[in-house]
Amino acid sequence: MEVIHKIGRRKTAVARVYLTPGNGKVTINKRDLENYFPTATLQYKVQQPFALTGTEGTYDVKVNVYGGGITGQAEAVRLAISRALCDIDAENRLTLKPEGLLTRDPRMVERKKFGQKKARKKFQFSKR
Repeated sequence: MEVIHKIGRRKTAVARVYLTPGNGKVTINKRDLENYFPTATLQYKVQQPFALTGTEGTYDVKVNVYGGGITGQAEAVRLAISRALCDIDAENRLTLKPEGLLTRDPRMVERKKFGQKKARKKFQFSKR
């Protein structure tokens, strides 16, 4: 099996994932997983596709991620890994799809409108 390359996005974060057979080492922007995502919640999000498919420790993951915040980046990485695992084995799709790991979350920041304070908040209105 050669290198599998997939892309995941969330809000403004974009993650490029390269999956190779190995021993489960995850490298994000040339830093290890625990160093890049310090909280256990974010580390769990990244490892979730492997846990659900039962493939922990079988693939090395190299990730380039940019844009957005750390939560958006973690979820972008999760989507890319899920897509790569589906590319490896079609059976993985049956376990990842019901968990919602293959769904691209379309929610984005709403743009600010002119004549308003923010996207929906208005300037204070005085009748008299």
